[in-house]
Amino acid sequence: MASDTGTDLAAPARRGPYAKTAKRRQEIVDAATNVFATRGYHGGSLRDISRQIGLSLTSVVHHFPAKSDLLAAVLENADHSADWFLDRARAHGVKSAILDVVRHNLDRPELLRLLAIVSSEASDPEYPAHGWFVKRYENLAAELERDIAHDIQQGRVPSDVDPEQAAHLIIAVWDGLQLQWLLDPAQDMPGRMDRALDRLLG
Repeated sequence: MASDTGTDLAAPARRGPYAKTAKRRQEIVDAATNVFATRGYHGGSLRDISRQIGLSLTSVVHHFPAKSDLLAAVLENADHSADWFLDRARAHGVKSAILDVVRHNLDRPELLRLLAIVSSEASDPEYPAHGWFVKRYENLAAELERDIAHDIQQGRVPSDVDPEQAAHLIIAVWDGLQLQWLLDPAQDMPGRMDRALDRLLG
C-alpha cells in the first residue's frame, strides 16, 4: 500500500515541471506575437519580449536560444487553422470552409497583423522565415486546388472552373481583404469574401 501511494503521488510531481515549462513557452510566444505584430521581426528584440511578460532575458533565451527559433514558434502558433480546414472543406465545401476561417480570424486581429507584417518582411530571401512563407503558400495553394477539384466532382463547383487558377486567385483576394480589414475594421470582410468566392467558384 505504501509503495502504491508513493507511485501515485510521484507521477503528478513529475508532470508539474513539464506543464509549467509549456505554459512559460506559450507566454513567451504570445508576447513575441504582440511584439512582432507591432514592430516586425527586425524591429522587435528578445529584450522587448522579456520586458512585456516580466521575465529576464536569460529566461527567454533558455526557452528560445535564438530569435529565429522564437519566430518559428510564433508562426506555427499563428497558422493553426489548417488543422481543421480540410475536414470542413470535404464535409461542407471549400467555400464554406474558407468563410469559417475568415469569420474565425475576426477574433484574431493581432495574428493577422503578425502574418501581414512578417510575410512582407519575408519577401527578402535572406529573411529567417522566407522559406516558411514560400512553403506555406505552396501548401495552401495545393490544398485549395485539391478541395476545389473535389467540389467539382461533388457538383458544388461548375466543371469549367480551373482549380489551380481559382486557388491562386482566392489566396490573393483573401490576403488583400485581410489587409484592408486590418486598416479599416469596419469593412465587411466575410461578406466581401463571400461575394468574391461566388465569382471565382461560380
